[in-house]
Amino acid sequence: MRPCDHNIKLTLELVNEMIRLADQGDDNRDDSGCGILYGILRDSAYKIKKIAEEEKDAHIRKGWWNTNQMINQSMEKELKNG
Repeated sequence: MRPCDHNIKLTLELVNEMIRLADQGDDNRDDSGCGILYGILRDSAYKIKKIAEEEKDAHIRKGWWNTNQMINQSMEKELKNG
């Protein structure tokens, strides 16, 4: 996998974690200040995700993105995590 593709993949994983954390934080918040924090986190994650997905699509169109390798790595990760 090309380093640039790997970094896009990691970015997409990171934004999914950001969204998950924002949802969890919203569910557990006690005041409006936390609501603002988690709203900003969620909004930022979706903005970054949009850009990362556009870049991934551009790499796929250029033939740089190795979809088969990504599927194999994902399957190996799932098997390892049980």
